Parts: sequence; structure tokens; C-alpha cells
Amino acid sequence: MSGAPVLTTEHLLKTGRHGLKFEAGMAWADFAGACRRVNLAAHLAWHDVLARYRGSVLGPLWITLSMAAMVLGIGVLYARLFKFELHDFLPFVAVSIVLWGTISTIILEGCDVFIAAGGILRQTALPMFIFPIRLVLRALINLGHNLIIIAIILLIYRPSSLVGGLLAIAGLLVVLLNVSWIGTLAGIVSARFRDVPQIVAAMIQFSMFMTPVFWKPDQVGSRRVLLELNPFYYMLDIVRSPLLGGTMDPKTWPVLSIMAVLGWTLAFSVFTGTRRRIVHYL
Repeated sequence: MSGAPVLTTEHLLKTGRHGLKFEAGMAWADFAGACRRVNLAAHLAWHDVLARYRGSVLGPLWITLSMAAMVLGIGVLYARLFKFELHDFLPFVAVSIVLWGTISTIILEGCDVFIAAGGILRQTALPMFIFPIRLVLRALINLGHNLIIIAIILLIYRPSSLVGGLLAIAGLLVVLLNVSWIGTLAGIVSARFRDVPQIVAAMIQFSMFMTPVFWKPDQVGSRRVLLELNPFYYMLDIVRSPLLGGTMDPKTWPVLSIMAVLGWTLAFSVFTGTRRRIVHYL
């Protein structure tokens, strides 16, 4: 009988919290373990794409065809409505819609990133960060299909320089760095509060019309505050301007760089505090 309290105390010490430093170390170990297993995340991402189109004749090419129909439809229609030159507006719309599709997909599907992996997380000891990495890689696979559209339109209407292409790739990496922390944070919060995905979906839909995706930034005139307070504007600008040979907003790189540092600090802090509870949320 005298040994029971001792065992209970030892059990509590082993299973209870060990302090912030220990929790942060475990969270970092989870992230490092996920990075070491990036091949597994890539295989899971590729399987997700194939599973979605299993039994289809064209398979993942439906991604390209549906996006091409949207780009051509909106590009031609809006060019006529706003009296834009098609050779100038169509490349703008193509880059904007394809990039916005990647950004919104990572954020929206990020809400479900841990919920969808609940069965795996409850039965295995895989690092949790594998699933946000899987999400980003899946979005990159889809983006790779849609880059065909951008390449063809730019080749016909506005060939891009090598320097512009390299700057756009660097900008895309910064965009992915930002949307990945947003998707990870959304996934953690959504696992606890199941109303969050609907809220995020409504916000993304609203942001799409407030962001220069279907309209040009210079159309706002003196009301630049609509752009300067919109982080999605900078995410589009950092890729779109180099590709189209335009002038990038001087605030774009500083804003996105600061946002990535602060965002990942916040996301990692939240993950540190909730890492052991995420499975229980599911």
C-alpha cells in the first residue's frame, strides 16, 4: 500500500508537463523528424492527388483544364468589361488566379490537415509536422500542373526574362513560407474548434475580391490603404511583378519577410503548447 502513492507520483511526473523548455524541445524534435521524413510526406501528397482522380480518363490533367477554362473565361470577359488590352490583362489574370489558387488551397485545406489525419495520428508515432508538409507538397504538385497555363500564355503574350523567372521562384518560396504557417495554425485551431474552417472559408472568399486577382492594383487610385493592409496583395506581387516585368511594391519583401518570422514564431509557439493535446482534440 505504501508504494502506491510513490508510483502515482512517478506516473504524474512522467506524464505531466515538464516545462516550456522541454515542450519546445519536443516540438522542435517533431519538426526535425518531419523534415527527415519529407520523402514520406511527398509520397502521401502524390497519393492524395492520384486518389482524387482515380478512375478518371485524364487524371490530374483535369486540374490544368479546369484552371485553364477559368483563366480564359475571366481573362477575356474582364478584359472586355474594363477595356483592357487582352495581351496585357490575360497574363496578369493567369498568374494571379493560379497563384491565388495555391494560396487559398493551402489555407483552406490547412484547416483539415490534422482532422483528416486523425486516424493515422491516433495509431502511429509519426511527427505531426509531416501533415502540414504533405499539404504544401500536394499544393505544389497541383501548382506544377497549372504552371503549364502560365508558361503558354507568357510565351504567347509576354515572354518573361530569366532573371524575372528566378526572382519569381524566390518569391514563391517566400509565399509558401508564409501560407504554410497560416495553414499549420489554422489546422491546430480547427482541431480544437470545428467552426473555424467555415470562418476561414468565408474570410478567404471575402479576401479574394479585396485582393487584386481579377483587377489591377492601379485601379484603386489614391485608396492604396486597401492594398497596403492586405497581406495577400504582397504575396501576389512578389511573384507576379517579376514574371510580368512590372515594378514590385518596395514594401513587398520587407512585409513578407517580417510576416514569415513573426508568423512562424506564433505558429511554433502554439504548436509547442498544444502538441500533446492535438490527438485528444481529434
